[in-house]
Amino acid sequence: MPGGEFNVSPSVPQLPAESNGNDEAWLWAQIKAEARRDADSEPALASYLYSTILSHSSLERSLSFHLGNKLCSSTLLSTLLYDLFLNILSSDSSLLAAVVADLRAARVRDPACVSFSHCLLNYKGFLACQSHRVAHKLWNQDRRPLALALHSRISDVFAVDIHPAARIGKGILFDHATGVVIGETATIGDNCSILHHVTLGGTGKAGGDRHPKVGDGVLIGAGATILGNVRIGDGAKIGAGSVVLIDVPPRTTAVGNPARLVGGKEKPSQNADVPGESMDHTSFISEWSDYII
Repeated sequence: MPGGEFNVSPSVPQLPAESNGNDEAWLWAQIKAEARRDADSEPALASYLYSTILSHSSLERSLSFHLGNKLCSSTLLSTLLYDLFLNILSSDSSLLAAVVADLRAARVRDPACVSFSHCLLNYKGFLACQSHRVAHKLWNQDRRPLALALHSRISDVFAVDIHPAARIGKGILFDHATGVVIGETATIGDNCSILHHVTLGGTGKAGGDRHPKVGDGVLIGAGATILGNVRIGDGAKIGAGSVVLIDVPPRTTAVGNPARLVGGKEKPSQNADVPGESMDHTSFISEWSDYII
């Protein structure tokens, strides 16, 4: 932003256009400005904010330090985890771009997210997702014992169980996140929002490709269960508490147990809304049904 001034008001700041090459630098400056404001207004947090944010020279260093301290144990040292996270985040620019996109997603989509620094420090869905990205990188490097050990710590600390082989896009919001379970062969596209107690699971003990494939811009409501190698199309909505065992076409809402489709395929929407970004749980339903998520 011009003149070196950064908006740290409670309202959502004006975000720069994505993919302009400056997102990470702009966001890191914003986070540091927020941390300075909070340290000034609440001296009890000053030391914590200095150690987690203000003492670091970059977003990846701050995140690596914070995750290392969150996930460490008596036998898995914070210094080891810090080096691991920093090495992987620094060596793959796509991972850092995903971190930035996830921070933006939380700040824009969640009205309870008062600042980027609040998400970075306190949102366990965000922290679990970034930890998973590192575990996934380790898995793909055939460092699978370490990937699985990290997976176990993520589940213990954040109550979010994502197999390290699962593939997750960017711009992801795990809202509340408690109880989210994502299986080994599941995939999630870009700009999706997933609430607490969502399961992307299999249907039995058979191996192979057995978990859901979630497209871009999908919204999955709290407590929804999606089982098997089914496809959830781009821009679809899955209602809270639904049990989905069939494919859901793009821009279609699925509700109920077992889930039924309300609109989309038979009555295509003219609305350009992307549910995963708008977080609107009811617009499709009000057009075709009196059902409320």
